[in-house]
Amino acid sequence: MALQHFFESAGGKGLTVAVAAALLIVAAFAGKKRANQTQSPQVQRFDTRALVVSALCIALSFVLAQIRLFKLPQGGSVTAFSMLPIALCAYLFGVKWGVLAGVCLGLMNLMFDPYVIHPAQLLIDYILAFGALGIGGVFRNQKKGLLKGYLLGIFGRYVCAVASGVIFFRAYVPKNFNAWTWSLWYNFTYIAAEGVMTVIVLCIPAVSRTFEGMRTKIDAGRA
Repeated sequence: MALQHFFESAGGKGLTVAVAAALLIVAAFAGKKRANQTQSPQVQRFDTRALVVSALCIALSFVLAQIRLFKLPQGGSVTAFSMLPIALCAYLFGVKWGVLAGVCLGLMNLMFDPYVIHPAQLLIDYILAFGALGIGGVFRNQKKGLLKGYLLGIFGRYVCAVASGVIFFRAYVPKNFNAWTWSLWYNFTYIAAEGVMTVIVLCIPAVSRTFEGMRTKIDAGRA
């Protein structure tokens, strides 16, 4: 449990914040470099906007995650739409910013609520699982792109959660279950429950039009 104690320490928390900040700064700097090479101020403003909005999405997602509607005994919670802001970030700015925002969110969770028993488990549960929420950006230009992207993102997180459960938490599997069956069902319960609630909201015409309008304005500023 040495890793657990490290991330609970002030030094561990400081390092986590530094890594998250560095990821955002590097991404913004890379965007500015491309802008200078092409001499396009529009692209530079877009990267600045992506940095600010991504940070807001990360913060909003973290706050919503603290509103736990239901918490399972062995980890995992149904929260107040906490996965949606990361999917929205990917929808507005693409896969790169979505995955980056997800990774930063995972690092924030690692800083405030760490549970680490192995370096590979840390990678799966806090980096890959939350980063996967941003892969739905591949659908950003498609009809109902946010809805499709959200579903792909939470599926990616589900895959990571199942893998972690099978590899690292099989000791908690009840009798009459094997590790795969239990992990598939256990992680499905809370991810699917929150997913269904979020999909219902995203299917409200006014909500979908609002997000589509945001993306249209951002794309216009990027052109």
